Amino acid sequence: QVQLVESGGGLVQAGGSLRLSCAVSDVTFSSYAMGWFRQTPGKEREFVAAISWSGDTTSYADSVKGRFTISRVNARNTVYLQMSSLKPEDTAVYYCARGPGFGMGRNTRSGDYGYWGQGTQVTVSS
Repeated sequence: QVQLVESGGGLVQAGGSLRLSCAVSDVTFSSYAMGWFRQTPGKEREFVAAISWSGDTTSYADSVKGRFTISRVNARNTVYLQMSSLKPEDTAVYYCARGPGFGMGRNTRSGDYGYWGQGTQVTVSS
């Protein structure tokens, strides 16, 4: 069974940085696109970033473009989200998810992702 475990969340001041990690227990990890989403209470889960199976292609929500960077190390079965210049509106629970096989990192809909982690809380204080 595929399991995803996020880590690295916490409390940070506005303007600060955090790096989220997502460890995936899946021997076929390197064959799948990966994504990060976030959710706040009362709102739908929203797309943050995605990366292709090879790591060559990435995409971002407009709200985080230029501030967040998604990356992956296939040898470690891990995907990362480096977050910089954080704003209070970035406060949310962040989830990583496994996307399509040999996906190109363009999927922004949560329905395109089959497995999800439990989430990690990121809180940005003003």
